[in-house]
Amino acid sequence: MTGKRRRSHGEGSVFKYRDGYAAILDLGWSGDRRRRKWVYGKTERAVLDKLADLRRKQEKGQDLTAAPRTFGEWLDEWIELKSRDGTRQKTVHGYQALIDNHIWPALGKIALDKLSPTMVRRLLAEKSDDGLSAATVRHIHGVIRNALGDAEREELVHRNVARVVRPPALRRPERRTLTVLEAKRLIEVLQGNPMEAFYIAALTVGLRRGELLGLRWSDVDLQEGMLTVRQTVQRVQGRLEFTEPKTDRSRRTVPMPEQTVAALKRHRRRQAEERLAAGEGWQDFGLIFTSRIGTPFDPDNLERSWYKIRAAADLDWLRIHDLRHACATFLLASGASPRTVMKVLGHSQIGLTMNTYAHVLPEIERSAVDAATKQLFG
Repeated sequence: MTGKRRRSHGEGSVFKYRDGYAAILDLGWSGDRRRRKWVYGKTERAVLDKLADLRRKQEKGQDLTAAPRTFGEWLDEWIELKSRDGTRQKTVHGYQALIDNHIWPALGKIALDKLSPTMVRRLLAEKSDDGLSAATVRHIHGVIRNALGDAEREELVHRNVARVVRPPALRRPERRTLTVLEAKRLIEVLQGNPMEAFYIAALTVGLRRGELLGLRWSDVDLQEGMLTVRQTVQRVQGRLEFTEPKTDRSRRTVPMPEQTVAALKRHRRRQAEERLAAGEGWQDFGLIFTSRIGTPFDPDNLERSWYKIRAAADLDWLRIHDLRHACATFLLASGASPRTVMKVLGHSQIGLTMNTYAHVLPEIERSAVDAATKQLFG
């Protein structure tokens, strides 16, 4: 007897190699080649532990035959994948900016399968300490989580380590809500403005800025009072581009009140005059809201003109996007269900509607309870 223990089944053959030990794990055939993976260690126990770790990864579905890559290399590859899979270019450029400025410098050189929850948690903490907003840190976490999620599906890692890391809580800033009296004052100021119909539609139908700028005459039925969102205008790398709506639910058909229809009819007459004045210089994109020569309206120019409008209405705090929020608030206050508001706004989930307008719901619930009780007790 030599005193040397017999290895358990499946431990593999560990042998002396140079100044330590080694073992070879058989990974089977890949095409016409047999794939094997070597592991090394100072001690026999260290090699056996590495073999056990590899087998666990193999059992969980990780492809051990994949070429080793760093997290940074995978991020580069992942961005290429996102560019080709239909992800909006504006979104891809946002991902790229977060990767270049925050993720690659900290985690790019780490082996993809060596990334740990602690590393991700430490990066998020450092970014918070550097003064980045909770929203930006959450976006950083989201990019890491999504990239690792795709790596997991590709069997490049056996788990998504970012999924167990909790991003910082997002505190929604309390913003003023447009009152009915303030909305009426704004409508008075808008009368006769070349973009009156744009702001009326934002206030009454709740479309996003890009959705309104991408709206075509073929997308509205002024006879039936219906509007369909089919495209948006976005600035991508300095250029205005037509893009798909934000989500599947953003591609929607909603009713228009008669006041909005009337504003659009007045706008169509005004646009016909501009088209006549432009003559052959008019570029026909079929858009409702355009420049003086028919091209897409520049969002930056829209913002500049908006500042003058809101100042005239004594509403210096009001953003264009707040008109969308005001539309939802007025709908809820008028008795519309959250699901109806979700459909009008094009929210992807009912939870988003409920969370965004939680400040309005208690008042609506109180009114409903009071109305029901009044019926019971007179």
